[in-house]
Amino acid sequence: MSRLKLWNLWFLILLVSGCSLYQPFVDRRREAGAKTPDRLYVGRSKPDKPAICYNSLFTPYEEVKKMADEECVKQGTGTRAEPVNQSIFTCRILVPNHLYFKCVK
Repeated sequence: MSRLKLWNLWFLILLVSGCSLYQPFVDRRREAGAKTPDRLYVGRSKPDKPAICYNSLFTPYEEVKKMADEECVKQGTGTRAEPVNQSIFTCRILVPNHLYFKCVK
C-alpha cells in the first residue's frame, strides 16, 4: 500500500471520528403534534422504560446507570432504574449498544 493511500485512510479515519458522537444518550424520539401521550414517544425509550445508547469502550456501566436513574426521576416514573435487556448494533455506528431499563420505586 502506498504512502498516499495510507495518508488518505488516516485522514478519513480522523474525519469520521472527529464528526462522530461517543457520548451516551437517551434514545427518545417524539412524534410532533401527537394528541395522546401513548403516541407521543415513538423511540425505544418511554417515560417508564429508558433506553440508553452508548459505546462500551468509552462509557462505563456506572455512567449509563446514572443516566437512566436521572431519567426516571426526571420523568417522575420511579426513583431508580433496573437493567432489563441489552442489544448490540441497534443504535448508531459509533455508539452501537442499547441498554434498556425499567423504572422502579
